[in-house]
Amino acid sequence: MCRDHKAIGVIVLSSIAKYSVYFLASPFIGDARKIVAGDLISSSNKLNFHEADKELGLDCAVEWLLNSQDTMEDEGFGSYHLIKGWTTSYPETSGYIIETLLNYANRNSDQKIVERCIRCADWLVNIQKTSGGWQSMTVAHNKPEVVFNTGQVIRGVFAVYLVTKESKYLEAIIRAMDWLCDIQESNGAWRTHAFMNVERVYDSYVSAPMLMVSKQLNNERYFEHAVRNLNWIATKQKKNGWFEDCDNTLHKNHKPILHTIAYTIDGLLDGAEYSGEDQFFMVGRKPAEVLLDQFLSTGKLYGRYDSDWNGSEDTILTGCAQISICWMKIFKKTGEKQFFEGAIKMNNWLLARQYRTNRGSKRTRGAITGSSPVWGRYESFSCPNWATKYFMDAIMMELSLKNASD
Repeated sequence: MCRDHKAIGVIVLSSIAKYSVYFLASPFIGDARKIVAGDLISSSNKLNFHEADKELGLDCAVEWLLNSQDTMEDEGFGSYHLIKGWTTSYPETSGYIIETLLNYANRNSDQKIVERCIRCADWLVNIQKTSGGWQSMTVAHNKPEVVFNTGQVIRGVFAVYLVTKESKYLEAIIRAMDWLCDIQESNGAWRTHAFMNVERVYDSYVSAPMLMVSKQLNNERYFEHAVRNLNWIATKQKKNGWFEDCDNTLHKNHKPILHTIAYTIDGLLDGAEYSGEDQFFMVGRKPAEVLLDQFLSTGKLYGRYDSDWNGSEDTILTGCAQISICWMKIFKKTGEKQFFEGAIKMNNWLLARQYRTNRGSKRTRGAITGSSPVWGRYESFSCPNWATKYFMDAIMMELSLKNASD
């Protein structure tokens, strides 16, 4: 226990030193200065946006992602740190960014973006590990293969396969799916090759694409392994909807971040749709409704939540966009309007946060920062590419649902 406290103390001291450096450097870097100054003085609280505003926000987000890809040495997507600059490409997030960009390309009939997605999928296939998995972190880290990251690459490569029907993409997916099945624990969780080598419920976001692929390929093995994982996740839920083993750290597992809570919910909702097992929908709906009630009553969601749904830490924008998507998926299935109303309110709030970056250079213009304020604990002083990806998904889903009801 003493060793654990010592380790936590080192983490805290390291964080303080890092934040001090970032704050001291920010006045001398244009993009950082504008965003930090904006958050120190005030943030835009505009809550009413027209459809044209959202289309513009969507276009700006796309331009930022495409600039990210252009900046990389390969065909993947990186993130931008306001002080340290661009990362190298993330295989994991590049995978699910493909899905988003293909959706955007389809609604805008943009073949050039489709070609970019195909190039990204080619790069992902080329860096696939011999096991069938894909690495964690950025390519510069050269990490071993990880379950969660592999699931997200499957999403993108399979999306490109559906567009092109080229066998190389399907072969890569089958290798990855077989690997996921081979290393799964008997209880349905993943531990070997999981992040930190611990079982985590947010792997529902791996089971969802496994079920999607199993449905397309009519593969019973993939279906059974994915459902086994979702059944295990259901056992980790408390009566109030909160999940055990939901954080992407060890020392804060008692109060997971909204980002991984939303991953878990989304995976369960999609898992229910692809499997036809409605009990998974109910498991996902419960925490989504708790968060909706909090947001509608306070206008805010926190970065972390303990087992009694007490919030702490600054808002994580990625998680906010993700939970908006979850609310819309529930609305789409049930027709319960409060979920769509909450999503629209959240999307408006996120669009106001995007305005903070629009005054900057193309390194930040159109991006979504990790936290609000930008110095929050999650991806501090950063524009993580996955935040912008989920912002795009949320806006596109809202516009699609509105158009469908017109």
